[in-house]
Amino acid sequence: MTEKCYRSELIGLFGCPVDENPTVVIIEAAFKTLGLNYRYNTMLVYPEDLETAVKSLKALHMKGTHITIPHKVAVIPYLDRLTDTAALIGAVNTVYEENGEMVGENTDGKGFIKSLVDNHIEISDKNVLILGAGGAARAIAVELALAGVKKISILNRSEDRGKELTELINKKTPADAEFILWDKSYNIPGDIDIFVNCTSIGLYPDVNVPDINYYTLRPEIVVCDIIPNPLHTRFISRAQACKCTTIDGFSMLINQAAVSFKLWTGLDAPVGIMKLAMLSEGMDQK
Repeated sequence: MTEKCYRSELIGLFGCPVDENPTVVIIEAAFKTLGLNYRYNTMLVYPEDLETAVKSLKALHMKGTHITIPHKVAVIPYLDRLTDTAALIGAVNTVYEENGEMVGENTDGKGFIKSLVDNHIEISDKNVLILGAGGAARAIAVELALAGVKKISILNRSEDRGKELTELINKKTPADAEFILWDKSYNIPGDIDIFVNCTSIGLYPDVNVPDINYYTLRPEIVVCDIIPNPLHTRFISRAQACKCTTIDGFSMLINQAAVSFKLWTGLDAPVGIMKLAMLSEGMDQK
């Protein structure tokens, strides 16, 4: 007879702020569905306490943690090692335990790629336009480059950050990249196959849309938004009005969490249950 274990395996989320982060809802739903004695803890970690918090992972025998703003880069020196893609991206959103080491990974881009695959979107040899050059843009651009896209155009208002990402792709991946300064309403070129908004424009309660010429959106373009709330952003609605195939940020949110879930537990995440759990929080009502 197996003795009952009263200790739960612990997973965390480190960030500042974190009070409005709903990830606990989908992860706890997955634990419950699979009958796992795991707990997900959303933790407020100030920047000056980050090193102590990361060291506590081993002290508390935790399986890992999500890492969110503002710690995705700052956490790196406190980890034992990074995966190759996390090192290339230069940011971490997931930490997991492996053979006594705390390993940094970035699942944002992987979640995005999974959303494309789930929607039967061809990636190889395609031309991609990305709005923004922040952490999410870096993760998505690197994963797309490694997945075989032909060219990535980075459209960004900050020249330094945009050129930095462009240089990274050109030097470290097989894809070609170009930087375009976003200083006016932008016309979408005729050779673009996939168009991704990696900015925070449109995130609830913001109701704005990126400054592009929507009349230049062709129906053949796959338009993606990384914003999960609201579920149907005005950006996505504009693209749908142009007859484009669209993928919302909700899919990426769930898929990146599913990748993290497997790193922590070794099990495939119940994605359908996770989606239902998040929708029950009212995200589709925003």
